[in-house]
Amino acid sequence: MEKVVLVTGASAGIGKATALELIRAGHIVYGAARRVPKMDDLRDAGGHVLALDARRPEDLERVIAAVVEEQGRIDVLVNNAGTVLHGAAEDIPIDLARDQFEVNVFAPARLTQLVLPYMREQGSGTIVNVSSIGGEIALPLGCWYYASKHALEAYSDSLRMEVEPFGVDVVIIQPGIIKTEFEDRTAQDLREISGATAYGQMAEAMAKRAETQLGENTQGSDPSVVATTIRQAVEAEKPETRYAVGWTADTLLELNRTLPDREFDKLVMNAAK
Repeated sequence: MEKVVLVTGASAGIGKATALELIRAGHIVYGAARRVPKMDDLRDAGGHVLALDARRPEDLERVIAAVVEEQGRIDVLVNNAGTVLHGAAEDIPIDLARDQFEVNVFAPARLTQLVLPYMREQGSGTIVNVSSIGGEIALPLGCWYYASKHALEAYSDSLRMEVEPFGVDVVIIQPGIIKTEFEDRTAQDLREISGATAYGQMAEAMAKRAETQLGENTQGSDPSVVATTIRQAVEAEKPETRYAVGWTADTLLELNRTLPDREFDKLVMNAAK
């Protein structure tokens, strides 16, 4: 069945792969992001392109209004847009932490508020919140990113129970290590925020590791594996509540769920050296 879908953060990585996957599957897809020229391939593939800055409330309202005005309904919201910040908890300015929550938590929450009246009226809909294995796991020098993803997952769990009586499904996607540009600024952030502080040695070690093991050259999964999983969730009659997908996702989540906290801490810190 053809569905009307909005995918945020569709200019690169998981968002772009998801939009293209859903277009190929025959759905009506709107891709939204700040970098509009980066979405020309979505338009060429038959999708629709919208400008969206997740930090601007008026943009959030405009994109939902545009989809509903053109299509008369909205069946799926894929909250994928996000940002990541690295540095020690003691060092990160609180205004940067607030920005992390603005993009990763409050923007998806507001978009959800905007689509729910239409989904309730239809008696159907799917909200897909792209979290991370970081929605359950927390690693050093990324506290606000992990906090935002933990918050998104708790929000999603509450939301799922609230909207189920109206025929609306809420799905959490937990990608593992994925080859995207998402982590491109990791080393730079670590050095700028914590390189000259008490956490400098840890930050430099992690920055060097990021330069060799993260980003598009990492040993990880292609964004297409996440996109395929999102399509399966969108098309399922009754989707799972959570999908862990991509390299190391199941392994790290299982370790985190079963090991005592200090044992998991030791495992992480040894790997970070």
